[in-house]
Amino acid sequence: MTHSPASEHVNAPIQDFSHCHEGILRKLDLLGELPTLLEPAARAREVAGSALEFFKEAIFEHHTDEERELFPAVLASATKGDEHDLVQLMVKRLTHEHRELEGLWKRLESGLKKAAKGQATDLDGAAVQQLVAQYRAHAAFEEKEFLPLSQTILGRNSNHMAALGLSLHMRHTPVPVKGYV
Repeated sequence: MTHSPASEHVNAPIQDFSHCHEGILRKLDLLGELPTLLEPAARAREVAGSALEFFKEAIFEHHTDEERELFPAVLASATKGDEHDLVQLMVKRLTHEHRELEGLWKRLESGLKKAAKGQATDLDGAAVQQLVAQYRAHAAFEEKEFLPLSQTILGRNSNHMAALGLSLHMRHTPVPVKGYV
């Protein structure tokens, strides 16, 4: 049976509908990927929000505690001479690292705020990894070198250790508002 041009034209609308389904199915395949994509996006928002809160409420506070309380206490209790000089070098290093880490954080903060809100961001992944690596190195030095030395120095006099504990407690205890106690 031969098809005339008129019969081919009559069948063309059906083929047009068939070809429309191809495009629809491709878009539906993309839509089907959405739930899988939303999970990491939600996790990214959660991690960014948690990091913002943690740095503001814990990291910066931790640096302040060390610089206002721990470092001065250890310096004041260190034996004059080599021990005091060593503590002074360590304190200088740790304080410098605090400023570097805080500077890295400040460069990342706006991108993290956007990520926490689910907004497009140009967050620098290399800078995030740099912050993580530098903080790990900073914490390792404190844990392995400075804090054991601090324990030795402050441990020589229980009053010095108690004074540091009290000072930290006072910094973190809310001051009652007059009339609301």
